[in-house]
Amino acid sequence: MCLTLISCETKKEKPQPKPYKAGVILSFDDAYVDEWYEADQVLKKYAWKASFNVCRIDSIGAPQLKKLHEMQKYGHEIAGHGYHHYNAVKFVQQNDITQYMEQEINPMLASMKKKSFAVTTFAYPYGERSDALDRALSSKFRIIRGRAFGGEVPEKQDSFFNNSKIVFAFDIDNSHIHFSIPYLLELLDYAKKHNKILILCGHKTVKEVTANYQTKIETLEFICKYMKLNDLKFYKLSDLDALLPPQL
Repeated sequence: MCLTLISCETKKEKPQPKPYKAGVILSFDDAYVDEWYEADQVLKKYAWKASFNVCRIDSIGAPQLKKLHEMQKYGHEIAGHGYHHYNAVKFVQQNDITQYMEQEINPMLASMKKKSFAVTTFAYPYGERSDALDRALSSKFRIIRGRAFGGEVPEKQDSFFNNSKIVFAFDIDNSHIHFSIPYLLELLDYAKKHNKILILCGHKTVKEVTANYQTKIETLEFICKYMKLNDLKFYKLSDLDALLPPQL
């Protein structure tokens, strides 16, 4: 009888990742709406899609809000980046997570909803996060994005989607210590070869770099051209939710 019971037992199968096509997520932080809109006009010919993570939503003027709505209608994602743009880790060290939610997250979500932006993903200001913050934010957002700061070889780089709702982006601002076109090309080649989704982030999109936290439109064109030539797919941060294994 014991043998019968043992033979009848079935092991629970581990949820399997869903198949997906190799691609890239282009995400941009802060509130550089005019510059993002200008980049969008240049890159539309590539049918690109991006996630724009907006902070200080109540400080954005009506003309810029109109541009964000136009970009959302075109197919871009308008996502969250904090109400005041507080450094989450430092804020929690000085206060607590409850206050962080009340001052930085809840008012952002309420205001963005009022302005007709359905926010389902969040990018940490400065990319700084903790496990405790991730847990607190998980009930509010489907995907949470930090930053991958290192310049490791591609197979050790954290900036590829790894079937988790906590993801990390590699910074393509020209001032970033590890950014270079050859290294970016390595990451793109790795995504293509290994069927990965590469997650990138920048800030102010510009024709010519004049300060820190600026991403050249020329760099974005390089990425778009590579993707077109190699049949890579444009993803948004919100697209990753549908690719997560069940019950994660």
